[in-house]
Amino acid sequence: MVATSSEAPALELRGIVKRFPGVLANDHIDLAVAPGEIRALLGENGAGKTTLMRVLYGLYPPDDGEILLDGKAQRFRSPTDAIHAGIGMVHQHFMLFPSLTVAENVVYGREPQRWGLLDRTAAARQVAELAERYGLQVDPAARVADLPVGSRQRVEILKTLYRDARVLILDEPTAVLTPQERQGLFQILRELASQGKTVIFITHKLQEVMDLADHATVLRGGMVEATVAVADSSPEALCRHMVGRDLLPQLAKVPQATGESLLAVNNLVVLDNTGRRIVDQVSFEVRAGEIVGLAGVAGNGQSELVAAIAGLRSPAAGRILLNQDDVTATSIAARRQAGLAYIPEDRNRVGLALAASVADNLILTGRHNPTLTQRGVLSQAGIERYTTDLVERFDIKIASVREAVDHLSGGNRQKVVTARELAQEPLVLIAEQPTQGVDVGAAESIHHNLLAVRDQGRAVLLSSAESSEILALCDRILVMFEGRIVGELLAEELANDPAAEATIGLLAAGGEV
Repeated sequence: MVATSSEAPALELRGIVKRFPGVLANDHIDLAVAPGEIRALLGENGAGKTTLMRVLYGLYPPDDGEILLDGKAQRFRSPTDAIHAGIGMVHQHFMLFPSLTVAENVVYGREPQRWGLLDRTAAARQVAELAERYGLQVDPAARVADLPVGSRQRVEILKTLYRDARVLILDEPTAVLTPQERQGLFQILRELASQGKTVIFITHKLQEVMDLADHATVLRGGMVEATVAVADSSPEALCRHMVGRDLLPQLAKVPQATGESLLAVNNLVVLDNTGRRIVDQVSFEVRAGEIVGLAGVAGNGQSELVAAIAGLRSPAAGRILLNQDDVTATSIAARRQAGLAYIPEDRNRVGLALAASVADNLILTGRHNPTLTQRGVLSQAGIERYTTDLVERFDIKIASVREAVDHLSGGNRQKVVTARELAQEPLVLIAEQPTQGVDVGAAESIHHNLLAVRDQGRAVLLSSAESSEILALCDRILVMFEGRIVGELLAEELANDPAAEATIGLLAAGGEV
């Protein structure tokens, strides 16, 4: 139950300002959240959401403004101060020790002791009691490495509750969850709110806001654009607040005849670092004029399969054919020369040279383009024209093509990678989690570009943890579980099925349909 207006907010931010060199990230932001409220925080990439939450969590000091908890002013010099004050944060990338048990992870740093040593019995008992109190089903004795993603997220939430958090911040909490795990998380968050906890969650998924939140605060350009009661709003209205316009209509996925096989994977086996088969006898093909989706929960072999096709990992067995040619043992450069392009999941570590300029990143794979050279030497004028054109075509929001990529928001970094790869006009495009962590406007642009590749008679292999994205874009869907393809679905047969996402989620969790 959300507090009435007469009660003091559980959390209040007054006039928060945060500056970085050349950037005003938070511009006098006011935010008040009631006890027992679930508040969504929305905005495009670069709108200031993450910066604001980092200020709240003690990672950044504000340049101006104040933070109040239960009406009392706070000053956080570190996350430790914020935790002690009752703020907990569940990061998008979990902060857990895989080799330790659930109980050991939860109590880490605040361990119950006996004779100066960790009292494991007491730790397990306390964690079990906490889990039961909040409906977080998890085995305190289980090793975190053996848990599915949804259970690991419960461990992260337990960590915050063990430290008496009254305000919980969740950053993109459903990014790696199946639809079933997502609904389980929502039920947990509703239960926490009913017990007086205040929940703030950052998301780009408008339907999640409609399903879960009491109110939504939209940031735009570092300022609060709007705070609305979700019951009185709609995804379209929230989107207009976020991007300042209506989204384009969904690009029609017109049925078309497929052509010859442009990518074929035959009985591929990939081993992990321990010698275990992480990809186990996988075979499929992608034909000209289609998008084939790889669906599944993270950790079931999709990343390793994609890495092997792209040339980043060597398979232990099997073959990879690109436009009928065997490229299994060839280099990454040779695969690119043969027509393969790759949008990687980890744009920062794999996709970009962060310290380099936007221009340098955009020409990384296009150095053989004749428009970039003059008499065999790179032409600065040619580079300027080529990269400026890509920036305009892909709506990359930057001050200059000479700006360093590490100054850009996540969505604009993703657009740089996408623009560079699509500019090569590849025969086969591999897109791995192409819209993960990007705002609705950037996701719209990327989706339209992927469909355009398909409609031009080329092939796309799309790996995504987002069932809605898979259903919207793909012609065929391959679901992976424990290194194998456990189901193949035709998107057109699922188009009007309200249980389509649940069907994919069930297969991705090892079930049968």
